[in-house]
Amino acid sequence: MVGRGRYVADIVLDRMLHVAIVPSQHPAARIVSIDTSGAVGMPGVVHALTGEDLVKAVDPLMNGLDTPKVRRYPLAVGQVRYAGEWVVAVVAETRAQAEDALEKVRIEYEPLPFVIDAEEAITEGSAKVHREHGTNVLLDKTFVWGDVDRHFAESPRRLKFRVTWGRNSTVPIETFGVVAQWDPWCEMLDVWASIQMPKYPDQIARALRIPANNVRVHHDVDVGGSYGVKRGIKHTVLVSHLTRVLGRPVRLIEDRLENMRAGDAHGPERIFDVEVAFSDDGLVKSMKMHALDNVGAYAGRSPFQLGKPIGAIVGPYKIASVQYRATATLSNKAAQEAVRGFGQSPTNYAIETAIDKVAAAVGLDRIEIRRRNFIRSDEFPYLIPSGSHYDSGDYHAVVGKVVASAGYEALVRERDELRASGMMAGIGVAACLEPSGGNSSFEPLLNEKNTTTTWMDSCRINVDGAGSVTVTIHNTSAGQGHETLAATVVGEVLEIDPDLIRIVRPDSLASLPSNSPVGSRMAIMLGGACYHAAQKLRHKLTRIGAHRLGIPEGDATYAQGSVSDPKSSARLSWIDLVNLGHRHFHALPEGTEPGLEATHVMQVPTGTKLPENGRVQMYPCHSFEFHLILLAFDPEIAKPEIRRYVIGHDCGTVINPHIVKGMTLGGIAHGIGAALLEEFVYDEEGQILTQSFMDYLLPSSHEMPNVEIVHHCTPSPFTVFGQKGSGESGYLGAPAVISGAINDAVSPLGISFSKLPIRIAAISDAIAAAEDAKKKGTQ
Repeated sequence: MVGRGRYVADIVLDRMLHVAIVPSQHPAARIVSIDTSGAVGMPGVVHALTGEDLVKAVDPLMNGLDTPKVRRYPLAVGQVRYAGEWVVAVVAETRAQAEDALEKVRIEYEPLPFVIDAEEAITEGSAKVHREHGTNVLLDKTFVWGDVDRHFAESPRRLKFRVTWGRNSTVPIETFGVVAQWDPWCEMLDVWASIQMPKYPDQIARALRIPANNVRVHHDVDVGGSYGVKRGIKHTVLVSHLTRVLGRPVRLIEDRLENMRAGDAHGPERIFDVEVAFSDDGLVKSMKMHALDNVGAYAGRSPFQLGKPIGAIVGPYKIASVQYRATATLSNKAAQEAVRGFGQSPTNYAIETAIDKVAAAVGLDRIEIRRRNFIRSDEFPYLIPSGSHYDSGDYHAVVGKVVASAGYEALVRERDELRASGMMAGIGVAACLEPSGGNSSFEPLLNEKNTTTTWMDSCRINVDGAGSVTVTIHNTSAGQGHETLAATVVGEVLEIDPDLIRIVRPDSLASLPSNSPVGSRMAIMLGGACYHAAQKLRHKLTRIGAHRLGIPEGDATYAQGSVSDPKSSARLSWIDLVNLGHRHFHALPEGTEPGLEATHVMQVPTGTKLPENGRVQMYPCHSFEFHLILLAFDPEIAKPEIRRYVIGHDCGTVINPHIVKGMTLGGIAHGIGAALLEEFVYDEEGQILTQSFMDYLLPSSHEMPNVEIVHHCTPSPFTVFGQKGSGESGYLGAPAVISGAINDAVSPLGISFSKLPIRIAAISDAIAAAEDAKKKGTQ
């Protein structure tokens, strides 16, 4: 690999100070007193900040829900609400000096009752995480789309079950970091951060009570891996306040412990209670789903992760009606933030488990049951009960390709041969939809006071006087190849070599309105903005050329950067057009602005309306993926080995195959972690047990199988090239397919697993118990 990155750790400013954090050791406690005098006397230490001091200068961090009494600050104020919560920030000349001084901070606590379990938290008598709020419930909404009662009454068969999604996240190799520098003369706050946060400058300004144009966020910083979690707003407000107070640049980069226990970057922790009604032929008519999410001590954006799945609540299936209850509860755990898929992967796990159970109930093959319930290709655009139109797809064709590529019948034979040899072996099958193009319509759906419908992205193209092309994009890099995407699209439209195009990221004050790369939206939104800006520039070049050639614009031909008259063969080259645009105003068509520049700010396709009657059009595009795997393990060791992994992938028109492949493989690796390894575990005392990579296990190259990708293309009618999103699909389907394969493997023993991750110990213990019971039953 070649190339160089520029990360927050590379930002070194003169006289820069460093921050270390004193965390809470209690899951809940009143702060009786704090004595920082011992710390500030230590070598190199210049300041120690408490929450009581900070709250005088900043407002609470933004809360997406209408819960004004659930206040969140960077440091605990009056009370700590989870083990690891930040209590005191110590600032020193070096990070090491700041860490040494932490031990000298004296804090007296009065322990308070606490609650860890979500079901206990929503009971009336449970300990209250925020007493002022009066309850631990942040959100409890029930939606009914369609005639659920009638469909259940008419259906001859039904079943219900519970599955649990363990708390995990996207854990980046580079933790979150931020540097802030305040210039009192210009009243300007400069911020460098590994951030992936919509409306980041606005949130900083709001918390610090300063105008938004006093905040300048530098977008030329590599994020270093995020997929949702690098929100970092509390870190940023803290160092921004410190630099204003101390008059020197301040840097905070989490160490691994800070990141994992208190980076406010955990993902969903969810219990699903699902009931489905279906026919004797296995056709699912209706579904009831209750999702209970344990969001931790503060709201953040995590409750909204119950909202996005509404945009694909029936998956790829023709389920006619749905009752969906979304409940978010506080607890004394670390706060959640956005994670890849924004809640879609847990929901897909629940839906696919339902389909597997229906197949077992009616005695059908799991692929056949899906074929029967899929939306057909001739039914698009397809309106699902919750109000979203699916744009396009051919699910049956994708499944057909996967089955053929994998050799499904041979795969079944191989599974049976493995079983005959004494191994536990199973086949997993899972479909999933990846809603993409991200708008925020789940926010007004869950909070009526929020009337946001705008979720734009933008592009500006400049052609300089020498003919070089520069494209500006207006958000941070998340390592997803935005530069390649933008250059490819602009080069395609202008018919010039993409390698000749320079991509730059101006700071936030010089940027057009944009949002961060969330919601699987960059191919659609950034690609769309680049396309439209390039089309505007191409049109201008054609008009200038036609005027110079003395022909109507409609008679001129644009090709490979030149404009020509097909009748006379007269032709103006790229540099001729550049000279006209930059130097020959007298030769331009009347009303033409000099120079060659084009700008486009793009609204999310189809994202134009607020919710009505609990229904809303969410994301414009829906990619489809179909996962098929063969998995086996020794019954005593119980370490699953994925022997075959085939995925059918349809994200519409693929702009860059290498990027799509990379994100698909990364998503599958992420899904393997969620299914088998990763979980933030708390003990009964409210302490997090998985605080390092010794305990929080990540999949490595040893767990990553060879993945065979089968491509299919169903263009979206709502995007410029027919492209859809591709950053989440691997993660959306992998947990469900692995769970299905393990349950298929252990099905001969009459056991199953309903909680992720499915750890090795859980499998081996369950097998041993089942075999022991079998022996006792035969004795």
